[in-house]
Amino acid sequence: MKEVYRRCCGMDVHKETVVACVLPPDGKPGDPLKKIFGTFRKDLTRMRGWLKLLKVTDIAMESTGVYWRPIWNVLEDQGFERLLLANPVQVKALAGRKSDGRDCQRIAEYMQDRRLDASLVPSRQIRELRHLLRHRLSLLHQRNEAHNQIRDLFETANVKLSSVLSHLLGLSGRRIIEALIAGEDSPDKLSWKVRGRLRKKEQLVKESLKGCFNSFHRTMLETLYQQYQFLSGQIDRFNTLLSEHMAPFSVQIDLLTTIPGVDRIVAWHLIAELGADMTVFPTADHCASWAGMTPGDDESAGKQRSTRCKKGNKFLRRVLVQSAWAASRCKHGYLRALFFRIKARRGWSKAVVAVGHKILVIAYNILRTGTPYFDLGDDYFDRLNPIRTTRRLVHRLERLGLHVQLSAVSPSPESNN
Repeated sequence: MKEVYRRCCGMDVHKETVVACVLPPDGKPGDPLKKIFGTFRKDLTRMRGWLKLLKVTDIAMESTGVYWRPIWNVLEDQGFERLLLANPVQVKALAGRKSDGRDCQRIAEYMQDRRLDASLVPSRQIRELRHLLRHRLSLLHQRNEAHNQIRDLFETANVKLSSVLSHLLGLSGRRIIEALIAGEDSPDKLSWKVRGRLRKKEQLVKESLKGCFNSFHRTMLETLYQQYQFLSGQIDRFNTLLSEHMAPFSVQIDLLTTIPGVDRIVAWHLIAELGADMTVFPTADHCASWAGMTPGDDESAGKQRSTRCKKGNKFLRRVLVQSAWAASRCKHGYLRALFFRIKARRGWSKAVVAVGHKILVIAYNILRTGTPYFDLGDDYFDRLNPIRTTRRLVHRLERLGLHVQLSAVSPSPESNN
């Protein structure tokens, strides 16, 4: 039988250079081979040919900003047995013993000894979805900033329109803003721009428009309103684009939206950040730890110093917390009951993170098994231990000065049918 040897390569990645170190094959004597390459496409292609000429099987590189991505694009799906992106914490050099040559050799040696944990790098399709959704999120932030600047501009001009309109940039608000930009200054005429139920507040709207709005405010308002409209158009465009790109995952999205608090946008984020293949995570706990939705472990001298959640995927954590807030406001359901159960003991912030963790675990199992969400019910914790629940409720009634006598109730004939 032909014996196969592993040959490892470590890379120290920078913006303009990549230093590669190739170790001798396992069990073979020899010195490491080191070489410096540029980061242009032709240089990286030449580096790939050099690695294949040396019959390299395993490659590891440090996650350095975004500079690892061009190297990954050139080496991905090129026949190497293992391509690994390492956490910089694991390959950090000792003070006073750092150079590019030493760094790449150390990474190669760690790779050879199997001391590196691979960072999750999803497929190219999922990476593109991530980029689209994260840019959409950036557009939302910019539009909110433009909205707030318009509100602040009105306050500067003594126009208290935001105190009357619940949504400043709604239909009525936009009609008033467009009239102001066009040169209309009369509060009497501007108040007629409102629609719907705001017609009942016509006099109040008229009073809110009596300010010191001048040409300077008009110029600034026109600029900010154009920016707001442009960003709204970009967001609509990205929504359409994402709907097309998410079409292959329509089945998974429909399953995820069965979870309370998870709509289609949240399902898009879950697919883009986690991917559709859950085999990359051994268990749901590994998935939650990667997302940063689990308590931290900081113990010293037998004392637990902190349980603060560790850093993880901030985009996924954000959408999970938002979903948890939405689930806590549902009228019924297990997630609502879980939220108020933890809130009573630990407070709002810990309760919402706990519910976000539970949503992530549910999403993991849905994507892994392909089964829809089954709600345990808002009385799940009462049914979990009925004796303790009964004792607790009786104790609450007795504290109110009531005498409680319990008796079993036989089920009605309708409940048996």
